[in-house]
Amino acid sequence: MNRLIRVGTAAALLAVSSLAFSQAGPPSPEAQAKSAVEARQAAFKLIANQNGPLGALRNPAAPFDAAVIARNAERIQMLAGMLPELFERDTREFKDLKTIALDGIWNSQADFKTKAEALAQAAGAVAAAAKTGDRAATAAAAGQIGRTCGGCHDAYRAKPAG
Repeated sequence: MNRLIRVGTAAALLAVSSLAFSQAGPPSPEAQAKSAVEARQAAFKLIANQNGPLGALRNPAAPFDAAVIARNAERIQMLAGMLPELFERDTREFKDLKTIALDGIWNSQADFKTKAEALAQAAGAVAAAAKTGDRAATAAAAGQIGRTCGGCHDAYRAKPAG
């Protein structure tokens, strides 16, 4: 139930961000930037949420539900495809916005896009492996998701405070 609440919260954040852009009259640049940051954060929360069962594959005692793994991996694949678009708006000038995105995202859009595509491909490989029912192959493919996430975090994400 807790995971459902987190997914619902993240989806609501994405909806609110979309709603902000659809209101009468153009939103202020600050409102647009805030909405962009909220949408990005919601997408990453959804990716983390969907990645939970995939990460659990490292534990041999954890249950293996191939249908859940395939579904979640397909969701990560879809969300990864959205990431470059979510970072098209450069929000660096709005210093009051809370974000851990590093400037390199906007200085290296092509590389960021390549890394997002690598995440989407890795997630697609997990989905395909899960559909075979082979736990070992699925777990091996899931490891690539962690590596692609880490590569992007190392380059484009500041260490979270705390």
